Amino acid sequence: MPGGWRGLILAALIVYLIANLALSFFNEGDEPTISYTEFSKQVASGNVSKIYSKGDAIQGQLKAAQPLPDGDKGTYGKFVTQRPAFADDDLWAQLTKQNVNVTASPVVVQRSFLANLLLSLAPMLLLVLLWVVIARRMAGRMGGMGGMGGLGRKAPPKPVELEEGARRTTFEDVAGIDEVEGELNDVVDFLKNPQQYRNMGARMPRGVLLSGPPGTGKTLLARAVAGEAGVPFFSASASEFIEMIVGVGASRVRELFTEARKVAPAIIFIDEIDTIGRARGAGAGMGGHDEREQTLNQILTEMDGFTGSEGVVVLAATNRADVLDPALTRPGRFDRTVVVSPPDRGGREAILRIHTREIPLAEDVDLTQVARSTPGMTGAELANLANEAALLAVKRGQREVTRADLSDALEKVQLGAERSLVMPQEERRRTAYHESGHALLGMLQPGADPVRKITIVPRGRALGVTLSTPDADRYAYTEQYLRGRIIGALGGMAAEHVVYDVITTGSESDLEQVTAIARGMVGRWGMSERVGRLIAIPSDAQSPYGLSAAPATLDAVDHEMRRVVDECYEEACRLLGEHRPQLDALAEALLAAETLDEAAAYAAAGIPRLTKGPEHGTPP
Repeated sequence: MPGGWRGLILAALIVYLIANLALSFFNEGDEPTISYTEFSKQVASGNVSKIYSKGDAIQGQLKAAQPLPDGDKGTYGKFVTQRPAFADDDLWAQLTKQNVNVTASPVVVQRSFLANLLLSLAPMLLLVLLWVVIARRMAGRMGGMGGMGGLGRKAPPKPVELEEGARRTTFEDVAGIDEVEGELNDVVDFLKNPQQYRNMGARMPRGVLLSGPPGTGKTLLARAVAGEAGVPFFSASASEFIEMIVGVGASRVRELFTEARKVAPAIIFIDEIDTIGRARGAGAGMGGHDEREQTLNQILTEMDGFTGSEGVVVLAATNRADVLDPALTRPGRFDRTVVVSPPDRGGREAILRIHTREIPLAEDVDLTQVARSTPGMTGAELANLANEAALLAVKRGQREVTRADLSDALEKVQLGAERSLVMPQEERRRTAYHESGHALLGMLQPGADPVRKITIVPRGRALGVTLSTPDADRYAYTEQYLRGRIIGALGGMAAEHVVYDVITTGSESDLEQVTAIARGMVGRWGMSERVGRLIAIPSDAQSPYGLSAAPATLDAVDHEMRRVVDECYEEACRLLGEHRPQLDALAEALLAAETLDEAAAYAAAGIPRLTKGPEHGTPP
């Protein structure tokens, strides 16, 4: 709550300044006290219109305002003075002579005691009012604690309501992950027919963990389960439970499960559960009682406290299942872990058909071919591809999405958006040789992915792009294939070295790819005799420096990485030197056309396009 106190202190400071300004404003009307000498002078000059006297204290008003005495700035019309006890002047005679009216009521009206009291209390009352307003707003944000001192409370969680006329998400809206649907059908059947399972003595899993890369449809699957079962669906993000105040998250978890039990059978879906579900003691929190761990403990308690008749199933999604606390994934809590992987070719085609149901497609559109050219894409990326194609069609004033729209949208998604950049001719030629080096080595390497497109039109951050994708989905990969990938990635740098004998900064992204593949080969996949069949570098990038082995082993990993990359670079330079005429021909064709598709690229290089099988595998 430090932020709240800062706001309160700032409000107090503002109130203090406003109160001072207000008091100074009210005090501007206070009459000045002048000397008796100044008063006598004004009486003698006939400038006093009336006075009021009580004892020796005299109040009065001038006929014409006079400058303040003692050099003070401003003027005064009313005044207060004190007649000395030793004064022996003929004051009454002078007043009568000058026709001064001596009144029976005070000339200067003083504020009453009640007015002074209210004026002095006004800043304090204003401060209390502001504090109440700020406290209410803070309590409304904190929600689950029931407010600070009863000043506010967040409404209890409610099931996700569909808009009027909207239909529920079902498994018909999910494609490409049929094996996952089979796992979740058990949950749907249990929620529909719980009595059959109870009669058999079976207990349905209390929790199902959906694990997989981003964009594979984990949230969509959870909605589809709720839609198929026709039960209330409570959705929450794990980050919503985390607050600065310890105990707020645990309270919200209790409320969520309580509300779900009231309308059971129901489904609770927690997205990005790794935010609060990380292994306890692994972070740099404030001991064992920080907010994240208390929230996790409450989830563990709520899930383990279920009875077989409650009918509440918890679904959770994460892309970091490896960092979750073991107590969360043990039987009795998240009994099942369902891996949601990117779809295969058939799955991609089915996903494209779902996302183009409301998009008018031209007759020349072949979604099977699009699915074949998008290996590795997730459902979210395919949805984005269909949307980009529709946006292009609208921009071009068409009524249907054509094959060209999908092709251009795919290029934008895979290669990046084109950008206008005027390059000097010499730099343009060097870029052409750089991309030709990538492409030619991809054509020459046995088992390498076919070259689909080459361009020297700047896209994204790159000055040129060479796109290579496999003919079929691959799920395993060999050392030979990975070396070919490294040789192909080093082709741009090798071409610049062979042709110009220089090295430029344009190979930065290539070297990042090379480093990642070499590190995996040596440190994780056992493809080095010196390092051996062990994992020297963990997959968890959050480990300190990404290291978990002895220094000698790490030195060996570094040495082997350099050896593999150096051997591949020498091979790349050798191949480009032996096929220099083909490199020159490909670069000249690229300079002339700027962009070459698959057929034009192989024709320019004079290399036949051979269909390569998936026996060599593909990297992860």
